[in-house]
Amino acid sequence: MTNKKMLWAPLPGKHKEFDYDLTSLKKTWSKLHLGDGEDFPDEKRAEHLIKAAGKAAPKGFNAASLADHLQHAWLAFHRGEFQKAFELGNELGPCGTSVAAKAMGIHATYLLKKPAEKMERFELLAQMAEQAIESLPKEANSYYRFAFGMGRYSQSISIAKALSMGLAGKVKKALDTCLKLNPKHAEAHLASALWHAEIINKVGSTLGSFTYGAKQKLAEEHIKTALKLAPNMPIVHAEHAQMLLLLDEDNEQEAADAFERASELKPLDAMDFLDGRFAKEQIS
Repeated sequence: MTNKKMLWAPLPGKHKEFDYDLTSLKKTWSKLHLGDGEDFPDEKRAEHLIKAAGKAAPKGFNAASLADHLQHAWLAFHRGEFQKAFELGNELGPCGTSVAAKAMGIHATYLLKKPAEKMERFELLAQMAEQAIESLPKEANSYYRFAFGMGRYSQSISIAKALSMGLAGKVKKALDTCLKLNPKHAEAHLASALWHAEIINKVGSTLGSFTYGAKQKLAEEHIKTALKLAPNMPIVHAEHAQMLLLLDEDNEQEAADAFERASELKPLDAMDFLDGRFAKEQIS
């Protein structure tokens, strides 16, 4: 996807509890993907992706080999081997964008230090997901990965520039499409809650509602749904805390309680660990 040499910081610490194998991955899959609703990449799923992608399907792969490749990519992701997960997924074009983009996004969010590097990764992530949308328009995560990348990219530039470029509308459209395809996509509900809260925080409730359709009530509804769908995911509580602070700085204690809940949940994989660590840093 890019010829530029990318730096990949390793996951800090040792985490034997995340050393899944293919058997344990399949057994734990529904819990690991409660947030994004990703389907387990067995042969049936791989065959569907090949047919749906058409000419964009990876050359030289049949259903069995594609399934195996995807499973190993997701294994790497959950173990915290983000570079490996990205590279394995990226080899598959749009059929591997979901895992490649998620690996790049989580790594950039938590393990990259330089703002410019983060911004480049999020922009690339959004470009990858945009291509996935073209090839796999009925996949909810094609739209969610785009919204994630574009949303994070927007946060890395000035709010005035982001709004003038129409990025808020693009993120909202992608999230709405994702939720139309999968109404139980917990992470899309989270992102939608933050979308409404961030717009209100930056431009105010009146202008936010009139110009962008951002409403506090909708933010609260989305976060309530996310909490119901995935109550044991650290990111749900961490983003709840973020939403509370964006809507009203006086929500500091309630936000601290949400961060604490996030930090106390047992992580199932590397992403959970990083989400929980972030939450703990906010209250330490």
